[in-house]
Amino acid sequence: MSTVANAPRESLPKANSVKPGSSVVVPTDGIEALIQALICRGYEVLGPQVRDGAIVYGPITSSRDLPAGWTDEQQNGKYRLKRRRDGALFGYVLGPHSWKRYLYPPIQKLWSADRSQKSFDIAEEQPQPAKLALLGVRACELHAIALQDKIFLRGPYVDPGYQRRRQSLFIVAVNCCEPGGTCFCASTDTGPKATSGYDLAITELLTGNDSKLLISVGSGAGAELLSEIPSTPPNKLDEEAAAAVSARAAARMGRKLETGGLKELLYRNVDNPLWDKVAARCLSCANCTMVCPTCFCTTVEDTTDLTGSKAERWRRWDSCFTLDFSYIHGGSVRVSAKSRYRQWMTHKLAAWIDQFGRSGCVGCGRCITWCPVGIDITAEAQALRDSEVIKPGLETLRS
Repeated sequence: MSTVANAPRESLPKANSVKPGSSVVVPTDGIEALIQALICRGYEVLGPQVRDGAIVYGPITSSRDLPAGWTDEQQNGKYRLKRRRDGALFGYVLGPHSWKRYLYPPIQKLWSADRSQKSFDIAEEQPQPAKLALLGVRACELHAIALQDKIFLRGPYVDPGYQRRRQSLFIVAVNCCEPGGTCFCASTDTGPKATSGYDLAITELLTGNDSKLLISVGSGAGAELLSEIPSTPPNKLDEEAAAAVSARAAARMGRKLETGGLKELLYRNVDNPLWDKVAARCLSCANCTMVCPTCFCTTVEDTTDLTGSKAERWRRWDSCFTLDFSYIHGGSVRVSAKSRYRQWMTHKLAAWIDQFGRSGCVGCGRCITWCPVGIDITAEAQALRDSEVIKPGLETLRS
């Protein structure tokens, strides 16, 4: 792929003065200039790339690392890469990784203690994280980050590690052009168009050989960076094309979740026999919670060396699907797969609203794609709703 640096100087648009709320158009090759501008500012750029048979997130140093010309097909318990007919940089859906792993790492050291004569010297772990720039953040993932902000930054207790990582974060969003077979962000009002929470937002416009990027500015930091990149103001056709990208994506969602009254529906149906049916399929493998961009359950492990002179405390991701997660004195509270699946789904779609003001689901569909037996949260919610429909000669389950 050619870069802006290698293109003929006379063919390049000039850099423009931009401000938050404005938009500009840059050639597709301009993504290289954007990446290099971030690197020059000391950011470690993380973005999508093809690795291990999937599109995953990881460090990138050039636009050549992006999954140009690749897409992915997703259905219940199924995922596979596929070549596109064009060279779209962001023509994929979502892989198994979420940005959560960089803001809230799967394994984190909390503190260490060293024996000092008859006592211990305790040192809290306070690493200085790298400045991170996330490239390719979808609208549903922006909402997931906003949810975790509310959990870790705005409650009575602030998570210091999350706070340090979040403070220097630069986010380059990408408006979705390719919803997957398990996506339903249009139902949860979390996409496919990014509306807030970003520094820059890219809409990839693919019109034959004239592909380009419409970039919207969401912050002062985004405006400052984008002012260095050659660009032109968008015309009416550019703006209409960008709006059409989001409209087409919204119309092509693979799944739908009816959210009206969903919290009350779940609270009413704690004893519904449908939970037994889903439990008969559930493996309690925790895949759904590991790929979820908002789940935040953890466990704490204490370790010591063989001499007993040094101890450490580590925090690790855990899941409400594991038997030990609900263990208290005397045993586990939720011993059956039925109780654990019911807990996860009811918490995600109902109790989160009471706790944090909105559902914990952003409609990314990862839990459906990466469930080994293809359990579909939207289908289970609809089954509960259907079970309350009054049928001739039958009483409704609703009390």
